Formats: sequence, C-alpha cells, structure tokens
Amino acid sequence: MAIFALLLSTLFLSVWLMSEPWRQRRRRERLRARPFPEPWRRILRQRVPIYRRLPADLQGQLRGLIQVFLAEKAFIGCRGQAITDEVRVTIAAQACLLLLNRPAGREGYFPGLTQVLVYPGAFAVDRVRTAGAGVVQDQRQVLLGESWSQGQVLLSWQDSLDGAALPDDGHNLVVHEFAHQLDQENGHANGAPPLPSKARYARWSAVMQSEFNRLQAQAAVQASTLLNHYGASDPAEFFAVSTEVFFEQPQALLAEHPALYAELSRYYRVNPVDWH
Repeated sequence: MAIFALLLSTLFLSVWLMSEPWRQRRRRERLRARPFPEPWRRILRQRVPIYRRLPADLQGQLRGLIQVFLAEKAFIGCRGQAITDEVRVTIAAQACLLLLNRPAGREGYFPGLTQVLVYPGAFAVDRVRTAGAGVVQDQRQVLLGESWSQGQVLLSWQDSLDGAALPDDGHNLVVHEFAHQLDQENGHANGAPPLPSKARYARWSAVMQSEFNRLQAQAAVQASTLLNHYGASDPAEFFAVSTEVFFEQPQALLAEHPALYAELSRYYRVNPVDWH
C-alpha cells in the first residue's frame, strides 16, 4: 500500500507539473479579462502619453498585459522609494509596450523577471573588476537603471517618470532596460534576442552588425547621430538604444535606418510610425 500511495502521489505530481503551462494560460486569461481599474486608466492618461497614441486594439492589449505583469512581478522600493499604483502602472505600461502582439505563452511576459527594484533617483552599485596582471579592483558606478539576468530590473523612478513624459525624444529608461530583459531570455545579453528560425537570425545578424559598425564609426569621430553613441559600446546596448528610438522616434528611424527599422518592426510585431 505504501508503494502504491507513493506511485499515486508521484503520478499526481507529474500531472500537476505538466499542467502548469495550461493553468498559467488560464490565470493570465482571467487577469486580462478583468475590468481595468479606473484609477489605473487615469495614471496611463496622465503619466504615459504614448498610450493615448495607440490604436484602440493595442490600448486594450496593453491594459491586459499590464494586469498580468503587475500580478506576476514584485515591485520593491529601495532607499525609501514608496511603491504606489502610480509607480507600478507607469513602469509596467512602458515595459509592456515591448510585448504588444507577442505570443501569449510563457515567453510573452519577461519569463526570467521576478522583481523590479525602484530607487528614487540614480543609485550606486559596487562592481569587482579584474585589471591587468590579474589585479582585482572594487569599483562603484552610479546608474539610472540596470537589467540583471538573475531576474531583476533596477530603475530610477524619476528617470522612469521622465522617460514616459517625453515620448518622442528617443530616450526611455524603462524601454531600454526591458529590451535587455528580452535579450537575456536566451542567456547573457548579446544583442540577439530569441528569434524563431536560423534565417531570421542570419538576417538579424547582418542588419544589426552593419548598423552597429556604422554607429561605431560615427561615434569615433563624434558625428551627430539619431542613435545615442552609447549604443556603440557593444551589441547589447545597440539593441536597447535602437529599441528606444524605434518606439519614440519611428519616423526618423525609418527615414535614416530603414533596414534597422524593418528588422525591429518584424521582431516587435508593431509599426510605431502609424502611432505618431
């Protein structure tokens, strides 16, 4: 009897684990179907002006994505930062712009992310750096945001708020850091987020490498560019910087970098030129 009970419990556990994707989908369906709280709508209208530009169907999608995101991701205030609905909804709305029209499966909601740490403003992090001859140095860096592959995104609230308030300046801290989260879904950020086929990877690599080389050359001579020179530091930063401009200055990106715009539009499954 003891062996039978053990086998039965093992079978039950296996079935329960195998059914988790189905149960997760059902939970998310219920969350998306809930009425969106009116106070949250006011926050979107007041704090996230790009929301007002979206077509009605994408507005509805974004509201559903926000409901799932806020139910699944923990927000933690740091250095005295209070976590209010204004903080949560404003940040979630910007992050979820990157999820519009994506599949609703596990990969659709930043699966590696568990926590969003929010600071009032810029914050310092300590780094250990290995210099020449194996010398180890402690370094302190002041940051506005950072995306960690260990399931955390760190953000300055003031800069998250400012990024949302100016939806057409090409700079958005939340969009930048959550682009890194997408990039990190298949390991360390390297500028190549998960793509569905080898052919897509080949085209992505060709376009991104060409555009990255172009920005590096322009940055080397301090030329004025649409893309921030910070994107020339490495392919991961190039992807994040390009994503900011794609959502905030799509007409300019399409005019100056049509191949880059097309690749990002194919990846994000949206065409922001139509919103502006």
